[in-house]
Amino acid sequence: MTDEQLAMLYVDGDNKAFDLLLSRNESKIFSYIIFIVHDHDTADDIFQETFMKVICRLQQRKYTTSGKFSAWVMRIAHNVIMDWYRLHKVENVVEANTGNDLSNVGTDITVGNIESQYVNDQIMNDVRHIMNRLPATQREVVFMRYYQDMSFKEIADATNVSINTALGRMRYAILNMRRMAKVYDVHLQLA
Repeated sequence: MTDEQLAMLYVDGDNKAFDLLLSRNESKIFSYIIFIVHDHDTADDIFQETFMKVICRLQQRKYTTSGKFSAWVMRIAHNVIMDWYRLHKVENVVEANTGNDLSNVGTDITVGNIESQYVNDQIMNDVRHIMNRLPATQREVVFMRYYQDMSFKEIADATNVSINTALGRMRYAILNMRRMAKVYDVHLQLA
């Protein structure tokens, strides 16, 4: 069954359908939240708030199967994060702390030997450090696109912006990452 079908079963009273929905989506949503807020306790709170809103909206029949369920939940998570920032009067740009350098984000690199693996690991580590220096909106789009394999339409829906804005944020993120790679003399070519 698709997530959309499970959501509709939950709307009709099947609580086990929601349990399955949660288990399918919790890792993706939580990793997105922790990527943005950089604090595990805050991410836990935001995750709980997100799924409380999902439950309420499903019970109020405010979900339609016209789009992907995961993109719908991602948009709710995004809105909860923005509400949290407004409540705590945090600037739109989130500074990366030294304790969260994206090293928890996996990579799928196939290499032929240990030296190439070492070089590739170092490059991916450098990319993560550069990504941490991006403004939150740009970092968010890069994460959704490359680490969660979301389309720009899904990103736009999840972040409540137009596709052009999502594309623009990606463009500026890439330009900023290239600029930072030059400034820090980082060579980003996988072996």
